[in-house]
Amino acid sequence: MRLNLTEFRPRTGPREHRVVQPRHTLRHTSLTAPEPIGLLLGDHDGLNRLAGLFSFAAYSRHTVVHVPLRDGIPPDEGWGERVDLVLAHHSYGLRPSKWPELRRALKAGAPVTVRTDEARTQRDANALLRRRTRADHRDELRHATHARTFFLFGSRDTFAETAVGFAYAAGWGPRQKRVAEGHSALMTGIWLKDGLGGGHPYEVLVSFKPCPPYAHFKRPGD
Repeated sequence: MRLNLTEFRPRTGPREHRVVQPRHTLRHTSLTAPEPIGLLLGDHDGLNRLAGLFSFAAYSRHTVVHVPLRDGIPPDEGWGERVDLVLAHHSYGLRPSKWPELRRALKAGAPVTVRTDEARTQRDANALLRRRTRADHRDELRHATHARTFFLFGSRDTFAETAVGFAYAAGWGPRQKRVAEGHSALMTGIWLKDGLGGGHPYEVLVSFKPCPPYAHFKRPGD
């Protein structure tokens, strides 16, 4: 997949960062943080581009991916306050409390175009699924919410697995029943490391929802 991004090189103290954003807003995609369950609603374009962004994040250990989802059109269903999305590798060391300072420094970005390798992404996602059967498996997405932003911290394989889930939702979401009437269809979920105290596992539900006007949306094959 080809992704059109804007690249920023801000500095905080002595450190230079690399932050990228989608060049164009994901207009019909929204996200609410898990409290304890979050919801991501997206049309085909939004879910497909998120698949590409997660794939790019998987192989960009020294880059922060910022998706400003609050800039899109508010959805007509769901719950909770909308938040932006940030993806970063565990090893990057990004602290959510420092994000507002870094976000304010995102000025004078430059356009860049990158390509993702779907076959490689699928192989790494499959490798993670095989490792999950082992008792010593610890490779999981971690999360935090701060300053109206939902942070996901992961590894190459956890981001790759999530990318595959978004690609599935983008491809098969339009085929679900009643989506042509404007209804959303639950397609997958982002499983997260449990919060302290037990209870329901933290999770983000991922649903396909066509963009209005729904009279113009036709399921494939109709």
